[in-house]
Amino acid sequence: MKAKGQFITFEGPEGSGKTTHVAALAEYLKTCNYEITATREPGGTSIGDEIRKVLMGLENTDMRPRTEILLFQASRAQLVEQVILPSLANGKIVLSDRYADSTLAYQGYGYQQFTIRELKPLIAFATSGLVPDLTLLLDVDIHTGLEWRKSQGGWTRMDAYDYNFHERVRQGFLEMAAADPDRWVIIDANQSWDTVQDKIRQVVISRQEVHR
Repeated sequence: MKAKGQFITFEGPEGSGKTTHVAALAEYLKTCNYEITATREPGGTSIGDEIRKVLMGLENTDMRPRTEILLFQASRAQLVEQVILPSLANGKIVLSDRYADSTLAYQGYGYQQFTIRELKPLIAFATSGLVPDLTLLLDVDIHTGLEWRKSQGGWTRMDAYDYNFHERVRQGFLEMAAADPDRWVIIDANQSWDTVQDKIRQVVISRQEVHR
């Protein structure tokens, strides 16, 4: 069975488990004979991975918000053109650990310096207007998520923002999900990992049945 090309993104606060759930879902879908491309933001290409190092490096504390926004869009533009669009054209399911909604949540709701109206044209230019078919919001308590991130190592510049920033990001995600329930599905990531993965699989497989 060849899946119809579909773009599925995973969003959520830090420590919500997106990375491990994307990897596990990709392996599961492969066993179901779907063709999968799994990627992440920022990164997913050699150019994007270099941009990621700059964005996440703890040494880059002087980075200005506008610089950060544009670097995210540069990485995203490369990923969309080099990986996502070709994969969709070949009928694959594309799973992405973060995408454009993260810019709205972090640089919009989080910073409170730029409006959503200002950010959306930049995103549309970087993505050629590509919008996900399905977005899974893995919602987790901010303190729980950040403590888990600390325990795993690899603490980044973005992780290091204060709790109030991360709570605004979380609320931004929830607001976007509430405004577009046809695209977004909220999953309680405070539950056990297996419970969350089972719910993810149920949602994704049900969407494949609809799109078949």
